Amino acid sequence: MGNCYGSPVTNNHSPSSTTKLPTPVASRYENKKNGFVGKSVTRTTKVARNISGKRNTGGTTERSERKAQVILSKSSSRNNYTEAAGGVAPPPPPPDTAATAAPIESIPRLKEFTLAELKKCTQNFRPDTILGEGGFGRVFKGWVDASTYAPSRGGVGLAVAVKKSSSDSYQGHQEWQAEVNFLGKCRHPNLVRLLGHCCEENQFLLVYEYMQKGSLENHLFRKGQEPLPWEIRLKIAIGAARGLAYLHNSEKVIYRDFKASNILLDPAYNAKLSDFGLVKMGPMNGNSHVTTRIIGTYGYAAPEYVATGHLYVKSDVYGFGVVLLEMLTGLRALDSNRPSREHSLVDWVSPLLHKKKELKKIMDPGLGDEYSLKGACQAAELILKCLEPDPKIRPSMQEVLMVLEKINDIKDQKPKNKKGQ
Repeated sequence: MGNCYGSPVTNNHSPSSTTKLPTPVASRYENKKNGFVGKSVTRTTKVARNISGKRNTGGTTERSERKAQVILSKSSSRNNYTEAAGGVAPPPPPPDTAATAAPIESIPRLKEFTLAELKKCTQNFRPDTILGEGGFGRVFKGWVDASTYAPSRGGVGLAVAVKKSSSDSYQGHQEWQAEVNFLGKCRHPNLVRLLGHCCEENQFLLVYEYMQKGSLENHLFRKGQEPLPWEIRLKIAIGAARGLAYLHNSEKVIYRDFKASNILLDPAYNAKLSDFGLVKMGPMNGNSHVTTRIIGTYGYAAPEYVATGHLYVKSDVYGFGVVLLEMLTGLRALDSNRPSREHSLVDWVSPLLHKKKELKKIMDPGLGDEYSLKGACQAAELILKCLEPDPKIRPSMQEVLMVLEKINDIKDQKPKNKKGQ
């Protein structure tokens, strides 16, 4: 549904695109750690998602997903709010799908806004209040009273981000309903807060807290952006790890779309996970995984999931490892502007992570020498563990969090460059 809670940014990068993928071959996954293979798909701009909690025993396969197309898109960097998990939509659902869907759960902590109220707080969805646009629709900045959430004039009260579904949004009602039901009952310092919702005149709207610093993606890759200090990067990584650990341990769900654009930052650079349109209930009854259609973002999706459709809790850990690698190097997970052998950051950089000398060369130049070399080496070691091809070998997010907190406590000498380097 798109991450959309920061200040607007300039389009400095190319928009997302969908790639036609070959048929899955089991041996490819076994021989190639980052092989992205799946059923062929065709190009479209609509978004397909599923967060059904229906499960069966023995591998848990959803009937409606058995014949679904692979939906994997290249990571979007169009702007801070563009939908990066987009892809190809399967055939449209029957006309009565939305009408027969499960009703919205009663969640007293959420405000049920009227369309008139949201028009007023966004100045009738005025174009200059647009924060961005995603697969769900456009996002507008609005203002409400901090206590009652009643609409207020611009610049007065509490800033909010209002997502408004577009008329051609695929499964807009299902995404809206799922987000309300999931985020409405969850409260955690490292999850973005949903304040309320609106369903009126065949329009679906969601109201979130406004995240002033935007996304981690923006801070890492936007041209002209001040580089994040080492300490701030660790703070963000720790916050994101706490949020993901909470989803795994308390909510028993798989996030399925962990990436830099879905990590939002408040004024103090506290990290909050956003965009729960791909959340999936985790395995139960002793099963190790769930089987589902393959949707996510190129470069971040775990290889076992892309190759087989088997989704493990630790498939999220792989995505975390990719983002941590981006934070270490300042480079995108996928970048077709790099030489062909360097398109995939994981494939290119992973062999260098265990060598201290090579690690210093691939560290984000924006850090200069202002980072802990010992901490960077330990972070590189953690990344390699997160990127293990076998999900069973990867650490849990709780273990990842513990390592990051230890790295954060390291106060050693900063790296020294030899003369002439």
